[in-house]
Amino acid sequence: MERENLSLPPAPTRRTQRVAKSRRDLLVNGAIASLGVAGAVGLQALLPDRSEAAAPMDKQNDVKVLNGALFYEHQAIWAYSFAAGKLTTTDVGKAVLAIALANQADHKQHRDVLSSAIRSLGGTPVIAQTSYDLSGYLKKGEGNVDSDVNIAKLALALETDAAIAYTQEISRLKTPALITAGASIGSTEASHATVIRAAFKSLGMNLEVVPAAFVSAQNRDRWILTV
Repeated sequence: MERENLSLPPAPTRRTQRVAKSRRDLLVNGAIASLGVAGAVGLQALLPDRSEAAAPMDKQNDVKVLNGALFYEHQAIWAYSFAAGKLTTTDVGKAVLAIALANQADHKQHRDVLSSAIRSLGGTPVIAQTSYDLSGYLKKGEGNVDSDVNIAKLALALETDAAIAYTQEISRLKTPALITAGASIGSTEASHATVIRAAFKSLGMNLEVVPAAFVSAQNRDRWILTV
């Protein structure tokens, strides 16, 4: 994919700069605020009650599926912290950081809910690692940590894959309440990807904020942006 041009039109007037900045702030900050409202609803209520009957094999199945999801929530939390230290203090860097912190806060809520669900099933939540390997994304050019823009592209790839993973994995769950919770988390991951794409559009990139009616492995290349 050709490198996108993120520069604004040449020699803008001060009024044009103010309008562009206002639109950018409205778009990015409004999207971040919408995620905060969604997170405030609380997924905890969707967890199964401890007294809810379930076959031992079903519990073991669900623990395995949820621990797989929990691994990637740990990865996302780590990735945002790792990348945050490499962002610049420019307007772009600050915008990316604001989105990163909002997304990371959601991932922490997901981590806590998944951990609670695993314990409610009698399982042990997988613990977070000290670091995670993101080289596969970098080798494919699906972001990098060498610039604010490329860090945002890396976050977009991670969030897109998270949304896809939830759509694929929740069908394997046996507990109805957990299926509902998994679907809710998956929709939030898709919202994260949408917010990042909205930020790119606000910076002048010509793209669709929502490029497809679904987030799936088949149309993944329509959602991500390469370096």
